[in-house]
Amino acid sequence: MGSRPQFIDDLARGSQDAPQPQPRPRPLDDTALLDAYSRTVIGALERVQQAVVFISVERELADARGARRQAGGTGSGFIFTPDGYLLTNSHVVHGATRITVTLADGAHFHADLVGDDPGSDLAVLRIGSPEPLPHVELGESGNLRVGQIAIAVGNPLGLAQTVTTGVVSALGRSLRSTSGRMIYDVIQTDAALNPGNSGGPLINSAGQVIGVNTAIISGAQAISFATAIDTAKWVIMQIFAYGRARRAYIGVAGTTAPVSRRVQRFFGLTSASAVHVMEVVKGSPAALGGLRTDDRIVAVDGVSIDSVDGLQRALDASRIERAVKVAVLRGTQMIDVDVTPVEQTG
Repeated sequence: MGSRPQFIDDLARGSQDAPQPQPRPRPLDDTALLDAYSRTVIGALERVQQAVVFISVERELADARGARRQAGGTGSGFIFTPDGYLLTNSHVVHGATRITVTLADGAHFHADLVGDDPGSDLAVLRIGSPEPLPHVELGESGNLRVGQIAIAVGNPLGLAQTVTTGVVSALGRSLRSTSGRMIYDVIQTDAALNPGNSGGPLINSAGQVIGVNTAIISGAQAISFATAIDTAKWVIMQIFAYGRARRAYIGVAGTTAPVSRRVQRFFGLTSASAVHVMEVVKGSPAALGGLRTDDRIVAVDGVSIDSVDGLQRALDASRIERAVKVAVLRGTQMIDVDVTPVEQTG
């Protein structure tokens, strides 16, 4: 037999030297493509989404002619105990004749109002369930820092389980509630809120609730507010103990008024303003203690008072039925008046 042609040998050697085909790379799944921020938001949402609820209410209203009619409303809330206690906004459920709660899995429950505090715009509801319910973990708002992640969950415009993200924009804001009382230590965030978000949770990156979404400023861009969860915890405990949030009342109407530098220096005052008493309610603790119209309240039990809101803040539940020393400027003198606040009603 003759020898094999050279080109066949060359082809054989070439085929051995040529790179072998490599297996096609497996496509990355979505979890590998997610960035750290997305994973954080998704993880936080997974911890709370089953505990966020949709609230619908019915109210009976009277028109100008006195005729009664039914009106509805919606909002959000969240379960904070496995036995069915919910937190939401007071303005969502205040005055409701019927409250219906829809869970994330579509189950419907009638809810009972445990307690309502318009002064902080918070309310506690209870639903009955034969089994433990998914619930959130309440965090701490006292340790928040501007710039950290804030995630709002709720049912804006009736759209179930909507999430928006942003950051804590500012801390220590004040917001006036529908009752006229100031809510202090409010969290400002740029997480978008819309009607229906009210009462839903504002959570941190660990999925802990740091606030209760409360309000937006109409016409503003990316300015939303939430009642701090530390305030909500105090209100919850008050409602559990008394069915309401207890606050002290002395019976004065006043306005914030400036104090001259000369008066500040003479009496050693730390504030440039005080509460000018415009009216003293007859028979009230203030009247019984000797407060008068035109007095200027500058301190309560040594705590400087620089505004009407500062006076409201000083008159907390710890001062109910306990004599307090109210320092007032009267004419050219500063005197102390003993007043025993009572619990505020109505």
